[in-house]
Amino acid sequence: MKKIIIGNWKMNLGLKASLKLAMEYKKNLKGTNSVVVAGPSEFALADVVNILKGSGVLLAAQNVFWQNEGAYTGEVSVKTLEEIGCRYVLIGHSERRQYLGESCRIVNQKIKAVLILTQKISPVLCVGESLSTKQAGKSKIFVSGQLQRALVNVKSFEAARLVIAYEPIWAIGTGKTATEKDVLEMHGHIRVWLSKRFGVVAGKIPILYGGSVKATVAIELLATPDVDGLLVGGASLLASEMKKIANIK
Repeated sequence: MKKIIIGNWKMNLGLKASLKLAMEYKKNLKGTNSVVVAGPSEFALADVVNILKGSGVLLAAQNVFWQNEGAYTGEVSVKTLEEIGCRYVLIGHSERRQYLGESCRIVNQKIKAVLILTQKISPVLCVGESLSTKQAGKSKIFVSGQLQRALVNVKSFEAARLVIAYEPIWAIGTGKTATEKDVLEMHGHIRVWLSKRFGVVAGKIPILYGGSVKATVAIELLATPDVDGLLVGGASLLASEMKKIANIK
């Protein structure tokens, strides 16, 4: 199974810069060894997907609302993302939890909406602990709690479309990357938790690692058991860096 490499552009680029980067993705990332996914800002999604046509690079949204339509100012619906051509959507990213107050209840509503309202988009559930939680030795307990609350009432047949992204908060944008031991233990823990919750379906759920990912550390990360891909932040703003990561065998 090919590794999934998702580039989360976050709020780093305006429209012109987003389109320029999309063209660089199309030029550099066609026919790589991985499933490559671009995650531009919402305002650039429709234009970026048009540029990426024929490249094999897929599209991810950074956010979604749990209702398909209505008076929800500033939000974007599952139906709209499907119409644009998104194949993935990030849900529960730590930055949205921290800065926008997204609770596990909201995360659960969004996950359920994507799983129920479309068959074409996979929700990427982001989980991860803070430095204080890690130092207290409670990382696994914390991540288990996030999984439990985010996946309330999700059925096993629905879970086959899930993607889990483990992004330790202490490694996001800090230049610190989890050690091989950290990743091995947490990804193994997540796989066991998924197996207990969803049975054999758990083996079909990709688990990605994210947190200051660069090409220099990606080889080691992708060789780690139960690491089925990467969620790349700052490095995804360089098509050349993404090409190096996506071509790792």
